[in-house]
Amino acid sequence: MAALAVCAMSAVFLNIKSDAQLQERFPNLAPLPEVPQTPDNPTTEAKIELGKLLFFDRRTSGDVSTSCSSCHDPHKGWGDGNPVSKGYPGTVHWRNSQTVVNAAYLKKLFWAGEDTSLESQADSAVTGNLAGNGDPDTIEERLAQVPEYVRLFKEAFGVERPTYPLALKAIAVFERTVVTKDAPFDQYMNGDKKALSDSAKRGMELFQGKARCIQCHNGPLMSDESFHNIGVPKNPLFENDAQRQIALRFQHYARGVSEEVYRGADRDLGLYYTTKRPEDKGKFRTPPLRYIEYTAPYMHNGVFESLEEVVDFYNKGGGDDPRKSPLLQSLDLTKQEMNDLLEFLKSLSGEEIIVEEPPEPPYAVLDE
Repeated sequence: MAALAVCAMSAVFLNIKSDAQLQERFPNLAPLPEVPQTPDNPTTEAKIELGKLLFFDRRTSGDVSTSCSSCHDPHKGWGDGNPVSKGYPGTVHWRNSQTVVNAAYLKKLFWAGEDTSLESQADSAVTGNLAGNGDPDTIEERLAQVPEYVRLFKEAFGVERPTYPLALKAIAVFERTVVTKDAPFDQYMNGDKKALSDSAKRGMELFQGKARCIQCHNGPLMSDESFHNIGVPKNPLFENDAQRQIALRFQHYARGVSEEVYRGADRDLGLYYTTKRPEDKGKFRTPPLRYIEYTAPYMHNGVFESLEEVVDFYNKGGGDDPRKSPLLQSLDLTKQEMNDLLEFLKSLSGEEIIVEEPPEPPYAVLDE
């Protein structure tokens, strides 16, 4: 079945004879719509205020050293600026920290789509062994001894005492406010034809045509939210750092792969951890391209430090992997075309979104 799927995909690729056909086949590039609302967790100002405090509060981790912002720093593109996230003290992570910006629009969170809502993603990050390593009951007790949190939880949710599930809801609501609104691309698509330079306009044509980016990076988010193996090369970090190897092998074990796969795996297996289908090894969810100017390094393992490296990688047809998607082929872009494509990619970012870290509200001993 896997072979048939690959053949069918190849046929689709080969049947596209022109840039116009390519653009017609995939969802159009478009401005971002309004942020989707979650029926069981509607946005309110009180939740935003509470969620912002919790996002920066280190008391949501096991040893009170790590907050959401430790790996999603507004001053570092809402990631952490490292090839692979630093992780919980005493450990290291095994993947690049993705930006929070525009995560409100995603239906699949994390590089392999393991979570489907910001609420569940927050839980995975707070409690994950290599991330926050927090205990929900302990976190509740900490929050309950902070008078400001007691007040804010009552204002936001009408409860007398903070609870862990409601804390996750508040964090998710805050994250849904972290969206791009002023990217030159959006201004251009909304009618301001001077918002893009001539080079960026040429780059947009390449994006939808010769460069074939639109095959996976389409729609308002520039992501099909599907999974592809593009042959990303291994990051040498995992060959030279024992802690990185431990983190990676722990993932193989924790995700329940067979002993044979555990012994032989030397890289992140991506979607395979969830499906256990061999054809899914090395597949990762297509990352959105918005805010990309600020979110280096790139790829699930942070192996590329610049957008120039990324464009060069695709121009060469991706990496060397027997399971690589047939959608990737050599592009033969000229130096000028690569520069134009880069200019278009930079037009997807707009101004940096900076939120300063608020002071943590202090503890107080409870009156029994």
